[in-house]
Amino acid sequence: MRIEVQVPNLPESVSDATVLNWHFAAGDTVLKDKSLIDLETDKVILEVPVPETGVLLEIRRSKGDVVSSGDLLAVIDTDTASNAVARNTVTPSLDKALLTSPSTPLTINQAVSPAVRRLLTEHNLSVSDIPVTGRITKEDVLNYLSTKDTSIVSNAKDEGSSTITQSRKGERRMPMTRLRARIAERMIESQQTTATLTTFSEVSLHKIFELRNQHRARFEKEHQVKLGLMSFFVKASVEALKRFPIINASLDESDIVYHDYYDIGIAVTTERGLVVPVLRDADQLGFAEIEKAINEFSGRARDGKLSFEELTGGTFTITNGGIFGSMLSTPILNPPQSAILGMHAIKERPVVEDGQIVIRPIIYLALSYDHRIIDGKEAVSFLFTVKELLEDPTRLLLQV
Repeated sequence: MRIEVQVPNLPESVSDATVLNWHFAAGDTVLKDKSLIDLETDKVILEVPVPETGVLLEIRRSKGDVVSSGDLLAVIDTDTASNAVARNTVTPSLDKALLTSPSTPLTINQAVSPAVRRLLTEHNLSVSDIPVTGRITKEDVLNYLSTKDTSIVSNAKDEGSSTITQSRKGERRMPMTRLRARIAERMIESQQTTATLTTFSEVSLHKIFELRNQHRARFEKEHQVKLGLMSFFVKASVEALKRFPIINASLDESDIVYHDYYDIGIAVTTERGLVVPVLRDADQLGFAEIEKAINEFSGRARDGKLSFEELTGGTFTITNGGIFGSMLSTPILNPPQSAILGMHAIKERPVVEDGQIVIRPIIYLALSYDHRIIDGKEAVSFLFTVKELLEDPTRLLLQV
């Protein structure tokens, strides 16, 4: 029986997708539920599974094609498990890597992320070519490529698309990924449609560090997750949002929409760009639940496994440029949200406490807010509340 593989129904906010990568070539035997093709949208990568075991007869769309819900992608013959179907049925414009390395997709599909699959396919490699044991990472592939050709690694590290155009010596061009293009669009939209101001504060994390050092081992043993800093910032932000609900609100034309729930976006950097998965009902989560959720978000974001639902909504966002060494920055709003908290690098600095100069771990915080609905008094008071709660973390437990 011939089965047509179509583009699945895309979410309402997504009009189309781009064919990113085929994991099999025409003529290959494909197994049910294995990943057949990756489709890139402006938010996530969708993996379209094989509907039934059979032979991939035809590939109707090439890498880079723009497709919509219901478009025909491929045809599978379920009446034979043979791999003897002629490969000349493949679309002529199909990516050359798939034609010259037919064994690669079958091997790649077994236990690697989409990012690794793309690298292996682009360089005509298979999993067996990479001299590592266990799960292969993108860094493993880049390290292998570095022994072959350093220019390949340079291009791979900058990859947003597999198509790199050499314009002149010392220059190269490559198209934006859909995610990067969407980020650019959103940033321009934010700058043009909001009245953004930023207020700053410095916070001593001395007591949080003491608390973590005192309870870290027992916490990790009890909850099977490390006690990081982000859970403290999420908890402090939620408590401050409760006290200043306008920070958690959004503007809808001439109406201010107050949200009596706390869905906190956590900015995560991936090779494709910045994504913001949402921690739903953060006020109902404990420290361990927050840490586990953030760890899971980070891992699935890097593997391109986040769903549309996890990336939509959100009433307030936290972003951490400090992991890259940023001392101070002004984060950009994520509309329709009205505020975003920026974290920065933690440095030991001299401060005065009780008339004495002492060394403390200090972090600078930045709150960007939409001045159309949030006044300076509310923004500064919110950030001061976050500072107070972080500098005396026992108040987070007592909610005072």
